[in-house]
Amino acid sequence: MRNIFNFVDRPSPIHELTGATKLICLVLWSLAAMTSYDTRFLIVLPLLSFALFRLSKIRISDVSFMLGFTAVFMVLNNVLVFAISPDHGAGIYGSEHILLGRGRYALTAEQLFYHANLILKYLSTIPIVLLFVCTTNPSEFAASLNRIGVKYTIAYSVALALRYIPDIQREYHEISQAQQARGIEMSRKESLVKRLKAASAILIPLILSSMDRIETISNAMELRGFGENKKRTWYMGRKFTKADIGAIIFCAVLAAAAFVLNYINGGRFYNPFV
Repeated sequence: MRNIFNFVDRPSPIHELTGATKLICLVLWSLAAMTSYDTRFLIVLPLLSFALFRLSKIRISDVSFMLGFTAVFMVLNNVLVFAISPDHGAGIYGSEHILLGRGRYALTAEQLFYHANLILKYLSTIPIVLLFVCTTNPSEFAASLNRIGVKYTIAYSVALALRYIPDIQREYHEISQAQQARGIEMSRKESLVKRLKAASAILIPLILSSMDRIETISNAMELRGFGENKKRTWYMGRKFTKADIGAIIFCAVLAAAAFVLNYINGGRFYNPFV
């Protein structure tokens, strides 16, 4: 069974950072990537994210499904942007250099440059999101959130949600195998429409089993008096280290650099056509 969105426990400097640090870095990194359309800056971010991915020792095979899904979504997004607004790039950069075709759907250098920036934004953020999920232990993440001031009931709810992802994945696989044993074809031999209809038959048992699991967990937590006290202890709690502080400062500098570039460029977009 292929892991889709799960914690991968491996010894690495990224794994040693606290969950709160990685969350703060994720927010700052995403802010930097989303704020600026400066192509020079957006080229640096993917290079840094790929370097961090390598440092974390997370293999491509660990996240291959999500990378494939993201690639399809990225291509679809670019196609729809061009189909709906093929002159959006020319409107942003204030010029029009036609490379191919004519009329409304003529391909311009400005539009192509804008799509390149969109792709760079995906490459800047998706690896960091996957890195956060794959290197963050849910229990340690909950403890870190509580340490920085998040109410422990909320922090524990987040940890439960992260822990439940592999359970849903495993249960979906088991129900799928049971349905195929009953004669429902879900292999690639069937058309995509038939496979989607067959997959929909899995949703109802999956939802019912999930509701039953939620009720079991809720009853167990209620019987143990969860939420009665204002504080609680954490087995996986860790203190912030110099590496945590350094990582936060580094990401804060990236976010600040994005705002500085916006000021220098007179806006979010870097215009090489002027």
